[in-house]
Amino acid sequence: MTLTRSQTSELLARHGLAPRRSFGQNFVVEPGTVRRIAALARVGADDHVLEIGAGLGALTIALAETTARVTAVEIDDGVVRALRENVAALPNVRVVHDDAMRLDYDDLLSDANRWTIVANLPYNVATPLVADLLDGVPKVRRLLVMVQKEVAQRFVATVGDEAFGAVSVKVAYWATARIVGEVSAGVFLPRPRVASSLVEIVRRDAPAVPAPFDAMFALVRQGFATRRKMLRRALDSAVTADDFVRAGVDPQARAEQLSLDEWSRLTLAVAARNGGGETAVEQ
Repeated sequence: MTLTRSQTSELLARHGLAPRRSFGQNFVVEPGTVRRIAALARVGADDHVLEIGAGLGALTIALAETTARVTAVEIDDGVVRALRENVAALPNVRVVHDDAMRLDYDDLLSDANRWTIVANLPYNVATPLVADLLDGVPKVRRLLVMVQKEVAQRFVATVGDEAFGAVSVKVAYWATARIVGEVSAGVFLPRPRVASSLVEIVRRDAPAVPAPFDAMFALVRQGFATRRKMLRRALDSAVTADDFVRAGVDPQARAEQLSLDEWSRLTLAVAARNGGGETAVEQ
């Protein structure tokens, strides 16, 4: 059985714990919410699930009930002791006491070639963590993450959306993304000041465009670093007027006005001028 509000409060008190703002700790205390997340995860006995920021184990228990094999990562020394206590009787749960931003994912995920991440991500690490997992951990094939609503909007944004930015381009390069649910602030302890959304991110079999990752995102980062400038100025150290012409990209556009395909064409135009190939990134 997953944790209610009163059980969570009692557990924290018994272990002498309190939610830590430095770790972005907001514990889910509504059993219906964690069961909904577990159902949306669509995992079962043949699946390996990585839960990041497992906290006291409310979502961990709901995921374990699906019969998936769950690896629960928690950074907090005190909280991880309570987590181990709560899942001790669950044979399909492994607890890892570590920092998700510093984990050796090759070692952690060595048991299987395909993993699903299901997590209530702390607001302060959600964006860099998702970006790093997409960039460098190809065994993670799917993510179902609860994040701040504004972060969710950036993950799923497309060109023309107000939330569109560099991370939107990165997510679209590696994956498809969609918001699959909203989560009320009232299901958390303590109650956050922001709303949350559930985002499903599914890795593509190959990147969406042929431009090599490193070269393309060097341009994307440079373009969005001064996003109010026209690209001919923002990228003047990297892209020539002829590159814009060859790519069919308007040099007076701004970074947020370029589609994923246009970023790719611009990258390949620069590579061609520099004598580089047009080899797509392989995973």
